[in-house]
Amino acid sequence: MEPIQVGQYNKLTVSRKVDFGFYLEDGGEGILLPKRFAPRSLRLGDEISVFVYHDSDNRLIATTQKANAVVGEIAKMKAVAVTPQGAFLDWGLMKDLFVPKSKQIMGMQVGGEYLVKLYIDEQTGRVAATEKIESLLSNENLTVKEKDIVDLLVYRQSELGYVMIINNLHTGLLHSNEVFTQLAIGDRLQGFVKTIRPDNKIDLVLGKPGYQKVEDETGKILRLLEEHDGYLPYHDKSEPREIYDFFGMSKKTFKMTTGNLYKQKKIAFTKTGMQLIPPVETGE
Repeated sequence: MEPIQVGQYNKLTVSRKVDFGFYLEDGGEGILLPKRFAPRSLRLGDEISVFVYHDSDNRLIATTQKANAVVGEIAKMKAVAVTPQGAFLDWGLMKDLFVPKSKQIMGMQVGGEYLVKLYIDEQTGRVAATEKIESLLSNENLTVKEKDIVDLLVYRQSELGYVMIINNLHTGLLHSNEVFTQLAIGDRLQGFVKTIRPDNKIDLVLGKPGYQKVEDETGKILRLLEEHDGYLPYHDKSEPREIYDFFGMSKKTFKMTTGNLYKQKKIAFTKTGMQLIPPVETGE
């Protein structure tokens, strides 16, 4: 069988049942899935997806709870306790996530929210977290190319816009003129690589690239028109913020999409908005 991935989701088979839960096959004595986290329909031989981590007694344990992040991911988490040795963050599990004092930047406070990256501690084999993520991000050897759809995390604000973490590996810039909603540190978004410059600096855009994005948004605009009796009070003179708040897209995407719909004779523009054109009925 595949090795158990600590701090990750694993698909494991139920090997035996006990009063306090189920043991899942791991090639040894088994990993306990406590009864309170097991589906009522679970039976011997079933395969189940579980998150595996160490409990307080340093034993591997499984849960169907959803962790706030897995090993290798960067996420924003809230500190729930602080000790001289380190801080504990709300991980979404029964056990909190430990951040050693040496892995903190300014010292963590209870109630504070911090961006951290999860890793496996080499000495203990347990999952831990570090706030010192800057050195773990690099654009030297890129794993993305232009037009790639990527997962983004808001890292910090800059004079030009927002520095974003790309796929937990790289950094890129989301320029202010590409932002049409309020962003906060730790927000997760999807976007795409717009440009990779000669120095490997990356410019980003939210959403999906080019006409793939336009095609996705076409159905949204037609649906919204149908839901509003065929008329919407938005056009190419509408404010970008108004368009984003209602449609969830940039004004540029809105203009591209409605322009295509106009050429296809599916909508007509009026002085105050746009009107849905009913399909022409053809007789037998």
